[in-house]
Amino acid sequence: MATPRINRIPLKITVKAEGKGESKPPRNSRANLFAYMKAPGVEHAFEVGDTVEVYCDHEKNNDRIRGWIKGIVVQVDNKMVAVQFRSNVFLTDGWMVPDRILWYPLNSEHIRPVAGKKSARKEKVIPDY
Repeated sequence: MATPRINRIPLKITVKAEGKGESKPPRNSRANLFAYMKAPGVEHAFEVGDTVEVYCDHEKNNDRIRGWIKGIVVQVDNKMVAVQFRSNVFLTDGWMVPDRILWYPLNSEHIRPVAGKKSARKEKVIPDY
């Protein structure tokens, strides 16, 4: 017995671009399966030891204020970042955090990296002759 032969002919569909006379392949229907406001992924890659700024309730000159404060990243998870501070920080319901560590999601708008400061000293450039 001979097995039946299946002929598979590749189907090539082209769409004519209006007014240009060119043809282009159709858009892949699977590419538009999900719609995002922005592409999924991490905007900033945080590492342990990085200096960051966090928008939270904290103490400044013995007053409780809400604003940006510098902290240091002490732990990074696949979803969260732990930031430790030198001054007292508070939760949104008013409780002080005893270990001064707050956790933030990686994509939170309340955490941002601190721009690196440029050295005040300029390195001397030795010209090549």
